[in-house]
Amino acid sequence: MRTAFPFGHILFAIIFLASCSGGRQKQQEQREGKGGIKYGGVFRYNETEFFKSLYPLSITEVVGHRITTQIYEGLVRLNPKDLTVEPQLAKSWDVDSTATVYTFHLRKGVFFHDDPCFPNGKGREVTAPDFEYCLTLLCTPDSKNNGFSFFRDIVKGATAYYEALQNKQSPEGGVAGIQVLNDSTLQVTLQQPTADFLERMALPFTAVFPKEAVDYYKNDILRHTVGTGPFYLKAMKDNETVILARNEQYWGKDEFGNQLPYLDGVKVSFIKEDKTDMLEFLKGNFDMKYRLPFDMIDDILDENNQPKGEYKKYIFQNKPELSNQFYGFLIPDKTFGNKNVRLAFNYAIDRTKIVDYSAKGEGTPAIYGFVPLGMPGYDNTLVKGYTFDLKKAKDYMAKAGYPNGKGFPKVTLEINSGGGRNEKIAEAVQKMLMDNLNIQVDISQVVWAQHTNNVETGKTNFWRFGWVADYPDPDNFLNLFYGKNVPKTFDEASYMNPTRYVNPQFDALFEKAITTINAEARNKLYAQLDQMIIDDAPVLLIYFSVNRRLLQPYVRNFDNNPMEYRSFREVWFDK
Repeated sequence: MRTAFPFGHILFAIIFLASCSGGRQKQQEQREGKGGIKYGGVFRYNETEFFKSLYPLSITEVVGHRITTQIYEGLVRLNPKDLTVEPQLAKSWDVDSTATVYTFHLRKGVFFHDDPCFPNGKGREVTAPDFEYCLTLLCTPDSKNNGFSFFRDIVKGATAYYEALQNKQSPEGGVAGIQVLNDSTLQVTLQQPTADFLERMALPFTAVFPKEAVDYYKNDILRHTVGTGPFYLKAMKDNETVILARNEQYWGKDEFGNQLPYLDGVKVSFIKEDKTDMLEFLKGNFDMKYRLPFDMIDDILDENNQPKGEYKKYIFQNKPELSNQFYGFLIPDKTFGNKNVRLAFNYAIDRTKIVDYSAKGEGTPAIYGFVPLGMPGYDNTLVKGYTFDLKKAKDYMAKAGYPNGKGFPKVTLEINSGGGRNEKIAEAVQKMLMDNLNIQVDISQVVWAQHTNNVETGKTNFWRFGWVADYPDPDNFLNLFYGKNVPKTFDEASYMNPTRYVNPQFDALFEKAITTINAEARNKLYAQLDQMIIDDAPVLLIYFSVNRRLLQPYVRNFDNNPMEYRSFREVWFDK
């Protein structure tokens, strides 16, 4: 167990872990707050994959995101009910008449978590220079920084600062567009109006953390957290457990004046098998089951997609998710650099059959573009996507130089387990490619951290990925094909464009779209970009996910949203 806490904290963590380890143990007595809410309890849930990092600038996957958003905070956040931007550590902000200068007014009385990196271990108050420090780090070349693409060519001076450091120069004055006006006021200036700038500021990449922690923990900052959030990291055991405990000094209060959070803590387990996760939920050892096991769905849900039998006692939440499931092609690769091969793969797949039989209805066939269904203001029907068309698939394969698959090299599809659900989809795709194109595809399953590293550094040419929205805007999906996100060499990870797709026409239109303020006009440009992706086929689209989860009947105020964006700040138990 890696921790920098003194012995007293470790002892508390052991007791805390024991107190929340099983659903059948005696529950601690809850105390009531104003408005009928109740304090106490530990929310327990499972992830089938272990996270890569808990450092805000390194958050590139959902498991780490779901943990860090309980620990770290930024100037703004997304409301977990409707995903609109709302104040967080900035109590308010002003935007000038040019829509390029944002002035953020910080809350006072917000303190970092107590930690040994501070004198006497006591967390200090957050000030505007802390945000200047963190946002400047976001514009700094570093293997731990995966978020610069969200500021590149957006914040004034960000690109110049980044490139100067890349070229071993020492830029004076920091990032021109990030300025401290006083201890409670931060100003961010953009190069030009950017429609989704505030949504970008809600990302974990823009969270605040103290320089003292970076200096004290150095590379261990990837796993040692010092934030301002409603919970702090109490204990962790690799591939087994993460324990978050209530921040007693948290600044937030609810509408009745109750101090947040209500829960005593959060416990995250890491059971790799989806069905075992479900069985633990049924035993009462977890408070939520996210995504239902494919081979149990017929037992859980009736023909109207509602719980039946013993499952009626649970809270069932069901909502289309702003996420997609796809397989990526490495575009610089000799095999998949051939666009006709990529098109053949896309037309050889029966997405409806995969959704109905393999995924048991937990999705919608991706028959439009890359942007998922349900994106606010976006018309998916403007994009003509792929249908299952055997003739087209065979014609494209012949055009690529492999008639009836003759001479096509054996390829390997790399996946991560995802609790077993990814294997079922991969096996269905594998069979369709063999039956319809006469090509052999092997399946290789690797652990999540290794998988993402292999994908981002080009060590695999055909892989499984899913993308869940960071914020509800099409550019968050189309950004995955922006050419400027591709590093110069394969030695550098290509996080935001793992296919390494580069199309100058796409890039020019993308830059125009994100600076188009009118929502209707911007969404039409997004549709054109989406169609370019369909036409060039850098990915094999499969389906858009549906968010289905079960909660124990006593869980309150745990909103289900299309991003599966989780906030435990206002969750409580009615026991």
